Amino acid sequence: MTKLSLITASYNSARTIADTLRSVNAQTYPDFEYLVVDGGSKDETMEIVAREGQRVTSAVSEPDKGIYDAYNKGLSRATGDVIGFINSDDYYCTPEALSEVMAAFEADPELEAVHGDLVYVDPVDTSKIERHWKSRPATVENLRRGFIPAHPTLFLRRSVYDKVGGFDTAYRLAADYDFMLRTFYVHRVKSLYIPSIWVRMRSGGATGGNASSIIRQNDEIRASQQAHGLNYPKALFFAHKVLDRSVQRARAPFVKAPDIAGAGGK
Repeated sequence: MTKLSLITASYNSARTIADTLRSVNAQTYPDFEYLVVDGGSKDETMEIVAREGQRVTSAVSEPDKGIYDAYNKGLSRATGDVIGFINSDDYYCTPEALSEVMAAFEADPELEAVHGDLVYVDPVDTSKIERHWKSRPATVENLRRGFIPAHPTLFLRRSVYDKVGGFDTAYRLAADYDFMLRTFYVHRVKSLYIPSIWVRMRSGGATGGNASSIIRQNDEIRASQQAHGLNYPKALFFAHKVLDRSVQRARAPFVKAPDIAGAGGK
C-alpha cells in the first residue's frame, strides 16, 4: 500500500482546526502520516490538536515566515510516497476522499498528480455553499488563463517535489500558483483530474477576503507567469478570472456536496 503524507499548516486556528482534524480522523484510507505545522499560535490551537488529532503523527509549533514557509517545513518532515495539504480552515467533506486519491495513484504507477473539486462555504455556517470550484485538467491553455488546481485537493508524488522544489516564499500570496506552474507547465507532470468534491473550504483568507488582496494575488500570478515564459494578454487573463469566479457563484445553489457529520456547521 502506498504511504501518504498529509500536512496541515495553522496559526491561531482554534475556531476552525477541530473540523479539519475530525475530517482527517474520519478518512477510510489507513496508511498515512499526518503532520501539523503551526506557526506558534497564541490561542488554543495546539490544545485542540492534542485533544482532537487522533491521527496526528507529528505536531510542531514555532514561529515561521508565513504559510508557504510552513508548507516547506512540512515537506522537509514528510516521509510518504504521496503528499497532500489540508489547511486549518478547510476540511474533507467525505471520508472516502483520501481513498479515492490513492486508488488513482495505485492504479497508474506513472501518474504524478491527482486533483479534484471543492466548495467554498460560509466561514461560520459551513453548510452554506458560496462557490463551487469545479476544476479542469491542468493543460497549458488552462494554466495560461490563470487556472490552477485547487490546492487542498492536489496530491503529488514525492518525486515531483524532488524535481520541482518547494514553495518560493518571495510570493506572499501566490506561491502555490507559482509552484503549480513549475509543476504542470515547466515540468509537465502526468496528472489526473477526478470530478469529485473532496473539500469544504471557508471563504475569506489572505487571497479571498477583499478586492485588494485578490488584485495583489493576481499581480503575483502574472509575475510568476512572466518568470516562467508563459504569456497571456492581461485583459483576457483578468476577464477569465472574473468570469470563472462568477460561474463558481452561479453554480453554488445547485451543487450537492457531501459533508462529514460532526465537521463544520454553526
